[in-house]
Amino acid sequence: MTQPLIAESLKRHFGDHVALESASLELRPAELLALLGPNGAGKTTFIRSIAGRLRTDAGSITIQGIPQKPGGHPEVARHLGVIPQEIALYETLTACENLKLFGTLFGLPRADTEDRTRWALEWTGLEDRSSEPVKNFSGGMKRRLNIACGVLHRPTVILLDEPTVGVDPQSRERIWEMLERLRQDGAAILLTTHQLDEAQQVADRIVIIDHGKTIAAGTFDELLNQSIGTQRQVVMTLAETPVKIPQGFDDLGERQIGLRVSDVARELSAALQVMNDSGLVVNDVSINSPNLQAVFLHYTGRELRE
Repeated sequence: MTQPLIAESLKRHFGDHVALESASLELRPAELLALLGPNGAGKTTFIRSIAGRLRTDAGSITIQGIPQKPGGHPEVARHLGVIPQEIALYETLTACENLKLFGTLFGLPRADTEDRTRWALEWTGLEDRSSEPVKNFSGGMKRRLNIACGVLHRPTVILLDEPTVGVDPQSRERIWEMLERLRQDGAAILLTTHQLDEAQQVADRIVIIDHGKTIAAGTFDELLNQSIGTQRQVVMTLAETPVKIPQGFDDLGERQIGLRVSDVARELSAALQVMNDSGLVVNDVSINSPNLQAVFLHYTGRELRE
């Protein structure tokens, strides 16, 4: 089966600066793949190369089996949707006018543009605001319309940059519902995001790059098992700062001590007994499961920031 997107061993230097050095990824049919990396890791160069907006020094990119070219390829353009983080809408035009304009820019026949415009307004939940200028829209409404304009031509591969940045929780939920409908229709989505909690929840697989290289790829569970493991952290808040930390526990400061456990039911009971035997009073207990942020820090050693 032809994979929607394959990028192999991409390299790109800007003078002495290495932006990409053996960066690779594979996007599978109807998959949502999250591309993560610290600032300066090479994500923007990677995406621009895939979109055909930047020439690479080495490596290959195929979209639906068609080689991508610098400046884009007409056949690739039919399959590819690129949705930037920046809102690329005409503020003085209505939602309907924006959609029809983008349909024309994509070269859709007039009948198809009309049909896709009706679909997009329903898909985004903007039917009742279709005749209003975009300048009157909230940030979430603009974000939804921005996505719709980028997929009006029914692309099978979608490059999506920070789709939920700066939007309210309701719009964020609507956007994920919109993207799920695209996947159900067969589209494959490559997502870049700083929202690690969202990436953990929605992504089928995750690719992490740093210093221009792909350093990890797999499902969240696979990355977890390959890095920090599946142990949970038990955090106990004590009534008073302990004079001595019991053996096997970590001092977390602020009257808190921690313990990593594999079997919560069995080991938590034993840990509480240790506290009792040591004369320590436990005011609160929390259990933290390993998350994508911890995995990300394990691989990169750096926070993922805006």
